[in-house]
This record gives sequence, C-alpha cells and structure tokens, in this order.
Amino acid sequence: MSAGKLDQLWVVAKPKLLLFLKYAKVELVPPSPLDIPKIMKDVSAGIKSFKSGSWKETPVREAWLNTLVTVEVFCWFYVGECIGKRHIVGYDV
Repeated sequence: MSAGKLDQLWVVAKPKLLLFLKYAKVELVPPSPLDIPKIMKDVSAGIKSFKSGSWKETPVREAWLNTLVTVEVFCWFYVGECIGKRHIVGYDV
C-alpha cells in the first residue's frame, strides 16, 4: 500500500476511531463498587416484576431486544467455553 493510500485511509478512519474510543471509555469499564447498589436494585426489580407478572406487559420491541441480548450473552459464553477447552464438542483429555 502506498503512503498516499494510507494517509487517505487514516483520514477516513480517524473520526470513527475517535468516536469508538469516546464510547469505549464509558461503556467498556467494569462496574465500580459504587454501582453495586444500583445493580442489586435492578435485580430485585426484575424479580419483583417476574413474581407480579408485570413482565407480560413488556412492549414487543423491548422484549425482542432483551431476547437478542440474552442470545448474544449465551453465544459469547459458548465461544469462551470453546476457546477455554480448545475444542468445539468436548474436552480433549
């Protein structure tokens, strides 16, 4: 690749990279100890919603997004397991 093409690529990629870094600094940090009470409150609200049956009133759009997030978490768990055991089906003993 010539230097001119690399410069042109950098001009196009730089704003997108800066935007990614802006959001990554906020979204990709682990929770702090100050976030634990809010997490506990959200979990208890979810359990309360499940027990009362108010989860049935969730809009279809929100339910679909929740389903997609659940599938994504499951897939990443499965991919992590495959990477950890270095095999797709079972453990290679």
